[in-house]
Amino acid sequence: MASLSIEHLSTTYDRGRVKAVDDVSLDMPDGEFLVLLGASGSGKTTLMRTIAGLERPSSGTIHIDGKLANEQPPRQRNIAMVFQSYALYPHKTVAKNISFPLETVHLSATQIQEKVMWAAQLFGIERLLKRKPRELSGGERQRVALARALVRTPSLFLMDEPLSNLDAKLRHSARREFKRLHDQTGVTTLYVTHDQVEAMGLGHRVAVMNHGKIEQLGTPHEIYHEPANTFVAQFMGSPPMNLIPDSNCLLGFHAEDAWLPEGGLPEQHYPLPVEIQQIEYLGADALIYCAAIPTRTDIILRMPERLVKQLAAGQTRTFYVPDQLIRRFDAQTGQRIASDTPMPHPVQSNTGKEVPADMRSVPRAEV
Repeated sequence: MASLSIEHLSTTYDRGRVKAVDDVSLDMPDGEFLVLLGASGSGKTTLMRTIAGLERPSSGTIHIDGKLANEQPPRQRNIAMVFQSYALYPHKTVAKNISFPLETVHLSATQIQEKVMWAAQLFGIERLLKRKPRELSGGERQRVALARALVRTPSLFLMDEPLSNLDAKLRHSARREFKRLHDQTGVTTLYVTHDQVEAMGLGHRVAVMNHGKIEQLGTPHEIYHEPANTFVAQFMGSPPMNLIPDSNCLLGFHAEDAWLPEGGLPEQHYPLPVEIQQIEYLGADALIYCAAIPTRTDIILRMPERLVKQLAAGQTRTFYVPDQLIRRFDAQTGQRIASDTPMPHPVQSNTGKEVPADMRSVPRAEV
């Protein structure tokens, strides 16, 4: 295992006119699982390829386990990489695919067999060792690619959208496997994806990228509840954070933060009059598409399905958002206004259930 440190890294093309990676700095401690999240063209894959040595940086430094790696060829960096396409050798069996990186470093036949069996058992593919890739499902091919990468005992594990070719059900189970794999091996892992569900579910921390820059780096909780700017606020969440003009700033809140009072109102709240335009039922929840009054800004609210029966398209209703859940952004720059009170982490009781806010021993803002 190893740490990774990047300082002011840039990778440019077309004589510097295209900045695929633009002055990126980040530090990954030993054993961390960090996710690079961004849309296509945001620079996340180029950043990963630069770290791996497959692209040459235009400026900046890469340190792997404290050692400068800029001039090291890929094979000397002790990095394992899993690509979007699994790149298995079609003419080789699963066992031969897994053992190939071990054969290139001339390990003995006994050592190779032991490592192949260890990797196969780790991913539950022992019964597939004699098959060819064409005889495997997409999920099985993914496991073989991971086993081949991990069998070398790398210092750093790089994954470039390894789940993109799987269906929704397999993606869910594969995320669980990645968590289990990392818990078992502890290998420092950098994971690239455009899927925020993967990012939030897998990463110890998430780096949101846009146009070659990191817009925000933080825990999944921080990225979702404390976005650094309007780009992150609009990129994270499904639906994304609502933004409403208010004087010289934008007020941001999540779809689930607004509610209809069933009794008295909270002491500090933001009234949100809206015109309901459409209601979309999603099973246990429903999305309410509205136009905020008077700005006519389109917003989306989320409520439990059982509470939506009283609502209908065409109605004008007033929802309320607790002040502590509202985030404020500068209307010109889009940057977060620092005077906001951070969203507290949930407080867990001894039973594992969240403690209601009015029963906690300290105010929410101080949790």
